[in-house]
Amino acid sequence: MSQAFSDDDKPLNPQAERAIAKVRRLMLIASLTTFLAIGAVLMVIGYRLFHSGGSALPAADISVALPAGAKVISTAIGEGRLAVTIELDGKSEVRLFDLATLKPAGAIKAP
Repeated sequence: MSQAFSDDDKPLNPQAERAIAKVRRLMLIASLTTFLAIGAVLMVIGYRLFHSGGSALPAADISVALPAGAKVISTAIGEGRLAVTIELDGKSEVRLFDLATLKPAGAIKAP
């Protein structure tokens, strides 16, 4: 069976008491540092959520008109442009759109 500790146990020697006090201080410092780090991470996440500044496009209202019969082969995004590769009448064509407004920004037609 286990032995229960009571107030009648003999006290620790001074060296052991100093070691226990030091460990408690170190645990307190580590705990406070951990809570501060978690708080900082949560603050950054909250800041990012509430100050996104409208950087995302509204997904529900976006539409781009492509010619009838066009088949989308691939898409790519870069430097504020959306590139859509389409196949139309057996020929490949790349159409460029401004990423913020989705207005046509140009086209590259294969010979």
